[in-house]
Amino acid sequence: MKRISILGSTGSIGTQTLDVVSHYPELYQIEALAGGHNKELLLEQTIQFRPKKVSVATKDAAEWLQVRVPSGTTVMYGAEGLVEVAANHDAELVVTALVGSQGLQPTLAALEAGKHIGLANKETLISAGHLVTDLAARKGVQLLPIDSEHSAIFQCLNGENRERIHTITLTASGGSFRDRTRDELAAVTVEDALKHPNWSMGAKITIDSATMVNKGLEVMEAHWLFGLSYDRIHVLIHPESIIHSYVEFVDYSIVAQLGMPDMRVPIQYALTYPDRMSTPSQPLRLAEIGKLHFRELDMERYPCVAMAYECGRTGGTMPTVYNAANEVAVARFLRNEISFLAIEHIIAEVMNRHEVIAAPPLAAILESDRWAREAAASIPSS
Repeated sequence: MKRISILGSTGSIGTQTLDVVSHYPELYQIEALAGGHNKELLLEQTIQFRPKKVSVATKDAAEWLQVRVPSGTTVMYGAEGLVEVAANHDAELVVTALVGSQGLQPTLAALEAGKHIGLANKETLISAGHLVTDLAARKGVQLLPIDSEHSAIFQCLNGENRERIHTITLTASGGSFRDRTRDELAAVTVEDALKHPNWSMGAKITIDSATMVNKGLEVMEAHWLFGLSYDRIHVLIHPESIIHSYVEFVDYSIVAQLGMPDMRVPIQYALTYPDRMSTPSQPLRLAEIGKLHFRELDMERYPCVAMAYECGRTGGTMPTVYNAANEVAVARFLRNEISFLAIEHIIAEVMNRHEVIAAPPLAAILESDRWAREAAASIPSS
């Protein structure tokens, strides 16, 4: 039986991870859960899966939970609770499904404790890829990607010599506004942006998909996961989201991973790796799909992707700043404080103001993150 801990159990990836686990109760034991602010859903999960430890965001929520959870479950809260759920238990695999840079320190704690990581929190690698990959290598633990694109690349490389990779291509749906011109984006609303055509995701990642920041973050994540230069990481618009990504080798053969858009598939692969099990998802029937479409990514149409490549190539603290500025800008957009196009303006402005620190230690990363958030919050809405 595999023992699992989940950071972000009440979010989109976390709930789908527990759905996968529920189909194989004889194979998995949930050791610990961290659920943020959604104390009611976390209580339901705790009653169903009986973890030994749970953590919520606040002391008040922890006190509310403490009198309701089953006996034998310890309730914690805040940053210390996240670290406990990440590291101090008997789980061998920690699924990091937290949203944003809050996942960095718990992930480092889990790695330090020798836990394998099911990585759905891409911001951890964006902010501190050099620290995370070095620590994983020293501890001899695996970083198992859960993002559908990185899982696809990971699967395509099974049994292959990575020195024979020519390029990898991450596919992108194009998000909620893929068929709109930039002029048409000026007046889009939060409600418009949250209508993703293919995937069911949380609000933040859905907005990131609309701006294509999410794809920019995935490019930087791929750099760290697969050890490739940015010149060898490409992005292709693929509206159907059937080909989840592909690898081109030096002989120009291409190996792709295909499937219906269902996050439970890459989640389950991370849980069962190197084995495979049947899933509750639907099978792919290409004859029913009929046609697949592709188009080049226009960097002028999606400037956030161009900025991500710039950040990745610059390195140091610049990716941290990109990510932090985006998190603040998206939060401001979701509160209707700024327009949709102001998100990219804020990211660009914060990047322009930042003085890069090369090969930063953790303290410098955290300080750059704090600085970028303050800067992004201070930039006027227009």
